[in-house]
Amino acid sequence: MARFFGFAEHRTDLKTEMMAGATTFLTMAYILLVNPFLLGKEAGMDFGAVFVATAVSAGLGTLLMGLLANYPIALAPGIGLSAYFTYTVVLGMGVSWQAALGAVFISGLVFFVLTVTKVREMIINAIPPGLKHAVSSGIGLFIAFVGLKNAEVLVADESTFIALNSDLTQPGILLTFFGLILTLFLMIRQWKGAVFFGVIGTAVVGMIFGVVEMPSKLFDQPPSPAPTWMQMDIAGALELGFFAIVFAFIFVDLFDTAGTLVGVTNQAGLLKNNKLPRAGRALTADSLATMSGAALGTSTVTSYIESTAGVASGGRTGMTSVTTAVLFLLSVFFFPLVESFASVSAITSPALIIVGVLMCKSLKEIEWQDVSESVPAFLTVLMMPLAFSIATGIAIGFIMYPLAKVFAGKARDVHPILYILAIIFMVRFALLGNI
Repeated sequence: MARFFGFAEHRTDLKTEMMAGATTFLTMAYILLVNPFLLGKEAGMDFGAVFVATAVSAGLGTLLMGLLANYPIALAPGIGLSAYFTYTVVLGMGVSWQAALGAVFISGLVFFVLTVTKVREMIINAIPPGLKHAVSSGIGLFIAFVGLKNAEVLVADESTFIALNSDLTQPGILLTFFGLILTLFLMIRQWKGAVFFGVIGTAVVGMIFGVVEMPSKLFDQPPSPAPTWMQMDIAGALELGFFAIVFAFIFVDLFDTAGTLVGVTNQAGLLKNNKLPRAGRALTADSLATMSGAALGTSTVTSYIESTAGVASGGRTGMTSVTTAVLFLLSVFFFPLVESFASVSAITSPALIIVGVLMCKSLKEIEWQDVSESVPAFLTVLMMPLAFSIATGIAIGFIMYPLAKVFAGKARDVHPILYILAIIFMVRFALLGNI
């Protein structure tokens, strides 16, 4: 084992790697509650099956990352892509969740082809940094908005469209505020797994005051995955109207994974001459995880930036990922806890809001002084929550960026791929309306 993972080369040992893996698991275990809530309660999928799919796909994807690429990086269904799956595709467009899973599978397949043919590198280089940061920040804003809406802190209003709830003393809203404050305190105090422990602490307080139902058991036999297993409708996802859906899944996963890989490996000191060794293997693991996740019954599986917590604890090899993977697989036996906690928006909403804040850190990387950069980026960020669609924000950004550069006399600075995408999105809007 030590030789396979290269403990001596990376100056680590089994104990350190296992502790790091446990740390990474705790920092991202909140997805075990949030994802079944989004896809199960909101999108109409079977709650228990989605929970199993979430845990197993995270376990398989993280295991592949550890064994194939030997990186201390964990994977799980991406919270932003789960929100896009639920609120934009299923609820917003009226697409069946089976067809949406088909789109996820196709995106994983395309991502795999792009990886083995190395086309992914050309695409990554073609997209300007400003748009990449805008997409990440826009998704963060969208997720935070979803959290506030689900907790009924924000409600519909006839005159202003959106307004603050006139009665903030409702038990669920008060519990949401408590969860937000508790998680913020834990993060400021640099607790490992702050978001996860914030969720648990909120659930405990909710049970004390009768807002959350007490679980009947701590653990039990996992629910059946049959209701979502191999239910993806690939044929339905191949319709013309699904181009934007598949593209959004591919785009977000592509750059989320690339950014996470660079960020985590840089922190771990694994970059060589500013290049990532075994990048192809890492991206292959990511794409295979997405396809297997779709088959199991969950949205896009992607690399998690929370892996930096494990690296900060000393994780340097794939053994960290293997440990995290085992813990995800074992978590299927704790379904009674998840069933009780994830059904209450006040428990999951603080996690959505905090994760949204973390994703908005990319805003500082946008060149705000350059109007040809800032306007497309700002519209990308703004339109995601206002149009309640991640794909719409991406499309508008990709249309505006080439136009802004042409107006600025910098048409040659724009990669041809961006012009092609801008035309495709304009035609998409003209023929099929909103995405």
